[in-house]
Amino acid sequence: MSSKMPKDFLWGGAIAAHQAEGAWNVAGRGMSIADVMTAGGNGIPREITRGIKEDVYYPNHEAIDFYHRYKEDIQLFKALGLKCLRTSISWSRIFPTGQEDEPNEAGLQYYDDLFDELLNNGIEPIITLSHFEMPYAIYETYGGFVNKAVIPLFVKFATCVFERYKDKVTYWMTFNEINNQADGQEPLHVWTNSAMIIEEESKKEELVFQAGVNELIASAAAVIEGKKINPDFQIGCMMAYVPIYPYSCAPEDLMASVKANERRYFYSDIHVRGKIPTYAQTYWQQKGIKIQISEEEKALLKAGTVDYIGFSYYMSGTITTLETVEGQPTDDIPHAKIVRNPYITATDWGWPIDPVGLRYVLNTIYQRYDLPLFIVENGFGAYDQLTEENTIHDPYRISYLRQHIEQLEKAVIEDGVPVLGYTPWGIIDIVSFGSGEMEKRYGMIYVDKDNAGNGSLQRLKKDSFAWYQRVIATNGEEL
Repeated sequence: MSSKMPKDFLWGGAIAAHQAEGAWNVAGRGMSIADVMTAGGNGIPREITRGIKEDVYYPNHEAIDFYHRYKEDIQLFKALGLKCLRTSISWSRIFPTGQEDEPNEAGLQYYDDLFDELLNNGIEPIITLSHFEMPYAIYETYGGFVNKAVIPLFVKFATCVFERYKDKVTYWMTFNEINNQADGQEPLHVWTNSAMIIEEESKKEELVFQAGVNELIASAAAVIEGKKINPDFQIGCMMAYVPIYPYSCAPEDLMASVKANERRYFYSDIHVRGKIPTYAQTYWQQKGIKIQISEEEKALLKAGTVDYIGFSYYMSGTITTLETVEGQPTDDIPHAKIVRNPYITATDWGWPIDPVGLRYVLNTIYQRYDLPLFIVENGFGAYDQLTEENTIHDPYRISYLRQHIEQLEKAVIEDGVPVLGYTPWGIIDIVSFGSGEMEKRYGMIYVDKDNAGNGSLQRLKKDSFAWYQRVIATNGEEL
């Protein structure tokens, strides 16, 4: 067995259209569901407004103006040595309301130009179709993905861009972190995954499951169409994997972790296996949840399975049934609660730091699905300090990424897990999805902008830039 990483390993970086591009109403782009999310803060949730309100700051409207500055940013990515860039296509840039018969040519041309610029600089585009955004009009007209009428709209969008970029993009993903809406507890996730605002609490779980099933059908139908257009396409799903460990070796804690993880696996089980898992069907029956799915739609799920699994990994969780331990109760696992893991630390935003968890996920997911894996998000959000000399020293970020890459390499070299690539999240500072902040920074490239939208947008290299540059140049040998 080789003691080195594969020569064709895709070292890269990741961003998303709505968090980077800005230009929210330029060149025929329609309003997106991401455009009505206000700025929040550390511990302060973002608000979802009904339409655009005057005198309200929406950080995604300008973001970091990647739309106009992508050429200079790509030169930085080239200097960094990126072999790929994961980004997304703004659906409302292509179909402004999602319901047009013909696409917006200006939007299509923008991505033509962007992908050409990447390819001309030796950087392969890795593209997500729907990364926490879709046309706002889909919410207004249909109430979001809970309505089956949205399925063909997504397939039309997917087919359009598959056809347009069939010779420029090989790796695709359908829905970003589709399983983030699994428990329905975070309204922002339900909104950005499915364009739903749920006001009837008693129906929430059923509606979230129905929207998820509809998205999985749409994904499968898109995979089928994509393979017709280019059989060489590699079309994957994109999961958020947050493994839930048992707090103790009490058998009840182990079973609680199994049930907690099922909520995350539900989506990838269908993406990969092409059918509704029995544990979900049993749960629906027990809870009186009625999901609408036809035999034709079941056949689509079976025929439109994915080629690989893209996923994000940021943290792990811990669950217990022990009465002596304090924690956050879970709704659907009796007597269980999510608790702090005493063996690991956390970020300033309270996210547990668990590098070994990445190796655990890589092994567990590969054993479950026997498909290639792609780590398309992993990173460290932190407050970075700009010095008087215009430098940014971020040893904490380097330490975090080094520890995670060490575990990635152990999974590949020692465990034999096939991993296509690694694209750390926010390779350049962008608007934080969860909080809407600019000052929750993930990037190796600093962008001069604060939480209120002030700043020159100047780009500066952090210390982590030179460190990651060396990692890529040595194919992960020098960490």
